[in-house]
Amino acid sequence: MDRRSRSILIACGLSVLLLAVVSLALGGSVAIPFGTVLREIARGDLGGGVEPSNLIIWQLRIPRLLAAILVGAVLGGVGSAFQAVFRNPLAEPYVIGVSSGAGLAGALAVVAGLGGWMGGLALSLAGAVGGLLTLGLVFALAKSRQGTATLRLLLGGVIVGTALAAGTSLVLLLAGEDSNQVLRWLLGSLTPMHWPRLAAMLMGAIVAGVILMKSTRALNALAVDESLATRLGFNPRRILPMVLGGGSLVVGLCVGSVGIIGFVGLIAPHLARSFVGADQRVALPLSAVLGSLLLILADFLAQKIVPGTELPVGSITALLGAPALWWILRRPVHRLA
Repeated sequence: MDRRSRSILIACGLSVLLLAVVSLALGGSVAIPFGTVLREIARGDLGGGVEPSNLIIWQLRIPRLLAAILVGAVLGGVGSAFQAVFRNPLAEPYVIGVSSGAGLAGALAVVAGLGGWMGGLALSLAGAVGGLLTLGLVFALAKSRQGTATLRLLLGGVIVGTALAAGTSLVLLLAGEDSNQVLRWLLGSLTPMHWPRLAAMLMGAIVAGVILMKSTRALNALAVDESLATRLGFNPRRILPMVLGGGSLVVGLCVGSVGIIGFVGLIAPHLARSFVGADQRVALPLSAVLGSLLLILADFLAQKIVPGTELPVGSITALLGAPALWWILRRPVHRLA
């Protein structure tokens, strides 16, 4: 089978799978006939109807589904780019401490009583600011002449991320009555999801998506070696801040909106490379699609595993991601370039 036929077959298979998982997600924990779901979507009342089904679909399920699609796509796409940048198959969007910075900023916003401001938009913005400030601190620490730029950034991210994670633990300890709210947010949850947060994540995803897709040729070169990228006319000192900055911005927005959701950005790129190879022009968008599928499925399981109780989606992705990572490590590692 040639590459074109393989790509068409994969696209068709993913389309069918996407329809299936979207149908599951719209089913939710309260049974609503699928015909009713389609009718309410076609009416487009955006939660303005008086029927309970209208409110459930437009105020709960569709925002939640869109959040899963956006966050999963962000984590998958950024994960693919970061694995190429760091030439490390175990890298993920949180590798340079962005999640720790966004988590600390969001925890402080919750404790300050800003969690419900404008539908939770304050948390999204706090996460974005925290993530970008963390990235700036990592770049400041990485200004060394020893080792490659990516290695210095990786080590700087570990240092900063560890310190900020300790700060988040301290905030959680001192939060008092807000500790449960902070903890639940940190564990990852797609509900309640409001339209302002979705709009913020969508704008961040568009900006990051344009940056990453314009950088795919440079990412292919960086996945081999920084010196090769330089010889091919790409400037790592310009590409790294663009890719890491764009990725950190949108990941910070997602962490602020839904909390920390691990493993999606680690597993999706591996699956994408197993299907289409290491070319970032194809692997990166496919990683985004697979990330969406994985998070939609994880959120569905979070609602169904324990009847009457909704588990944190971050816990579900960790439960699914650990054996998936073990399975990946037992197989030949797909080349990053």
